Amino acid sequence: MTTDNKHTMERREFLKRLGAGAAVTSLALAGCRSRGQGTTATDAVSADAIPTDRMTLRTNPKTGEQVSLLGYGCMRWPTLQEEGEPLDQETINRLVDTALEHGVNYFDTSPAYCRGRSERATGIALKRHPRDRYFIATKLSNFAPSTWSREASLAMYRNSFKELQVDYIDYMLLHGVGMGGMEALHGRYLDNGVLDFLLKEREAGRIRNLGFSYHGDIEVFDYLLANHDKYRWDFVQIQLNYLDWRHAREINPRNTNAEYLYGELEKRRIPAVIMEPLLGGRLSKVHDHIVARLKQREPERSVASWAFRYAGTHPGVLTVLSGMTYMEHLLDNLHTYCPLKPLTEEEMQYLYDTADLMMQYPTIPCNDCKYCMPCPYGLDIPAILLHYNKCVNQGNIPESAQAENYREARRAFLIGYDRSVPRLRQANHCIGCNQCVHHCPQSIDIPKELNRIDGFVEKLKQGVL
Repeated sequence: MTTDNKHTMERREFLKRLGAGAAVTSLALAGCRSRGQGTTATDAVSADAIPTDRMTLRTNPKTGEQVSLLGYGCMRWPTLQEEGEPLDQETINRLVDTALEHGVNYFDTSPAYCRGRSERATGIALKRHPRDRYFIATKLSNFAPSTWSREASLAMYRNSFKELQVDYIDYMLLHGVGMGGMEALHGRYLDNGVLDFLLKEREAGRIRNLGFSYHGDIEVFDYLLANHDKYRWDFVQIQLNYLDWRHAREINPRNTNAEYLYGELEKRRIPAVIMEPLLGGRLSKVHDHIVARLKQREPERSVASWAFRYAGTHPGVLTVLSGMTYMEHLLDNLHTYCPLKPLTEEEMQYLYDTADLMMQYPTIPCNDCKYCMPCPYGLDIPAILLHYNKCVNQGNIPESAQAENYREARRAFLIGYDRSVPRLRQANHCIGCNQCVHHCPQSIDIPKELNRIDGFVEKLKQGVL
């Protein structure tokens, strides 16, 4: 079926293909609004109910070390509800303790995460445990041209050791290569000698494994792999999930399908570290009818678990990162990976078919990474985009005033918008300065999307759709 045919599929035919009756829908939607990861079978399960010795492990081919298939992404640590939103160190400690107790030993952070506070919080939590119990991954996140100089980049690198309270880094990454294309790669890492410096640091043992995380320009990815004999990448971090496997370019022409990225790494036997297995939560907050489809197949498993099982089933994957803000997220993922039950070929195809169906309800590919923040004009960009996506998934995007559910959907969208985003931070305040665009790893034309959403809101208010 062509893409054009998919996008013109009638709603009735879509529901017919789903095979989701009203009874199944009701079952699936019971509790599907849980925080972050969608419906979960482990909301009422304590950590004690999950075995502590069953975590699926993968072997690092260079070191022989056993790495937990579930990796802890430290980009979304919980905050306190106070002025300035400091991180909730007590809760972070508790999450880290639970993760370690159940076999999670890979923790991924960055100087850019949590507005520069993630490394310190992660270091405090991990320092309370023996150093040989965990692997730390961090990044050289020199995105701003002001940090491209050798001096600024090395200062950032050395500060990571201080914040994390370590004398070596297990997994070090060039952060977000591909953003800005080859010009940025040369400016950030090549022309200033920073990559050569990191290679020497690996030789000295202060870096145990050296790799890069990829976003954006495929020319950069291909260049770095073409020079694998020179750089000897120990691992590469890519975005992989069952929607991006074949549809990443349809979602955004500047993205690259995960099937290609993973295949190129597999050819060279380079271990893959997986980011965004849930697409920033989008694969747990799917359209209600997709929830019904997945729950019909596995009623006892969470919607999120399908995505985590999918990522973990690929044999070339070393670890799958999850930004687990809440204990319920951690418990659900431990339930999935202690141990992993790999997907069968038939189940993999079922997910690919599900991804095809999901493309009928295209959402904005925002992963809530917050790299676009803060907005100089005070907009809460992620909250605006995520509210729109939520309403797409819940069917609250009326196409016309004649639609059967128009009044209900209109009310749900407008009331939810005001509740989710303070009025002074809504899309109508965007002036199109484009500062956010250059920071978005998903290459979203943010001002264009904000303008479109603002126009939609105004039409809803006036009742003129």
